[in-house]
Amino acid sequence: MKRGKSGVAFLHLFVVLEWMGTLIAALLCAGTISAQVVPDPPDLKIDAAADATASRDDKHILGVVPNYATVNEPSKVFQSIPAGEKFRMAAHDTFDPFNWVLAGVYGAVYQWQNDYPRWGQGAQGYGKRYGATFADAAISNYVTEGVLPVLLHEDPRYFRMGEGSKWRRIGFALTRVLVTRADSGRKRFNNSEIAGNLMAASLANLYAPPPNRTAGETFEKFGINVVSDAGFNVLREFWPDMKRKVLHR
Repeated sequence: MKRGKSGVAFLHLFVVLEWMGTLIAALLCAGTISAQVVPDPPDLKIDAAADATASRDDKHILGVVPNYATVNEPSKVFQSIPAGEKFRMAAHDTFDPFNWVLAGVYGAVYQWQNDYPRWGQGAQGYGKRYGATFADAAISNYVTEGVLPVLLHEDPRYFRMGEGSKWRRIGFALTRVLVTRADSGRKRFNNSEIAGNLMAASLANLYAPPPNRTAGETFEKFGINVVSDAGFNVLREFWPDMKRKVLHR
């Protein structure tokens, strides 16, 4: 889930942080987080076929937010996923109906704030903003979940910790933008996330209006994307707990 530009970028960050706060508060009230502190999950591998049988509840948060790249039970026996599966996850995360709607919302806010003024107003201006917003997300998803993970032999999935103290799990989730797993199952620096988001933010300059093709705006998009992904990891970490204990599913 990647968007970015000035006021909308900070709105996006605010929404992510608000979701995190609401989710954590709900979990605390429901008593869903154990106080036991446990080490990071071991370097295990996932059975991709078994994970593919998960219900829609596992693939969507609250039934609508795409969540295709999460491994909910990291204690399973590990197997790396093939290149094609990485690209399929990127496609799911990009073309899920939720993201078409979300691009429309962000495009409308861009229009209202007159961001990218060179594109003007009216239907034509909105169409350009909508297209650029969707393209930002699509490029970021494909680079960070497909292209670089295949080239660098990294696993783009989020492996839940699943147990332990709430703060340890939050810290674990937030730092997964810096730490990932190689196809061998071993931990390594998350090159796909960091380099991928920087590449995606840079590629956005190909279709942004000339006044907006600046280093400052490029790094703003990069930063918002990484912080948003870190926040979304927290939602992915605790969503099964919330579904089970709060929503009784």
